Amino acid sequence: MSDDIATLRRILASSRTIAVVGLSAEWHRPSFFAAKYMQEHGYRIVPVNPRYTEILGERCHASLETIDVPIDIVDVFRRTEDVLPIAAQAIAIGAKCLWQQIGVKNVEAARLAEAAGLDAVMDRCVKIEHARLFGGLHWAGVNTGVVSARRQA
Repeated sequence: MSDDIATLRRILASSRTIAVVGLSAEWHRPSFFAAKYMQEHGYRIVPVNPRYTEILGERCHASLETIDVPIDIVDVFRRTEDVLPIAAQAIAIGAKCLWQQIGVKNVEAARLAEAAGLDAVMDRCVKIEHARLFGGLHWAGVNTGVVSARRQA
């Protein structure tokens, strides 16, 4: 699986468009928080959830198959058992990465994605990894621009 630091950094640095499957319009949900963070850091978010028509100012899609722009990362906020058909859709639309959020670990879906040439990330949060690798994580939760174990005076 693609979860070493160099690979995560490459995926996040080379990607610009993220389809978030299972994105909620409720501000307090983890999917909304992560998508909003990524949007504020220059990524285009494409919501995928049949329950909504729009989230974060973007048209919401019922499935990956209705998206009409190229997708770099398919970020999955669904149960582990729901990921395999999402992986097949990610392959079909030509996505570059299947990213399963924290708590989501479908090994079969990851293997399918990798066999089709996609990067596969499991059990990691795209927002946390972006903040950790690109300077948005601090012990107090504020963006200092530097990731360090040493507190500033």
